[in-house]
Amino acid sequence: MNEAEAIEICREAIIVMLKLVGPIMLAGLVVGVIVSMIQTVTQIQEQALTFIPKMLVVFGVTIWLLPFMLAILGGFTHTLTDRIVQIGLNN
Repeated sequence: MNEAEAIEICREAIIVMLKLVGPIMLAGLVVGVIVSMIQTVTQIQEQALTFIPKMLVVFGVTIWLLPFMLAILGGFTHTLTDRIVQIGLNN
């Protein structure tokens, strides 16, 4: 394995991480903005009001996207193990 292959594997790992975490973070961001707007309009400054909806949405989105996340992670793992086998065959 040379430096280019290692960098390529790291790049792919970062892309996979963004695919897995991006939708969850985006859902948390949207809920946070909506709750903050509601808090601003009603002038209710309760910390639990921001935390609980975000937590519920993040858990819900995670459960909803779990099959997609497992497929992405499984594909990356399969690709990575194929590369490991190729490296072993080349040496």
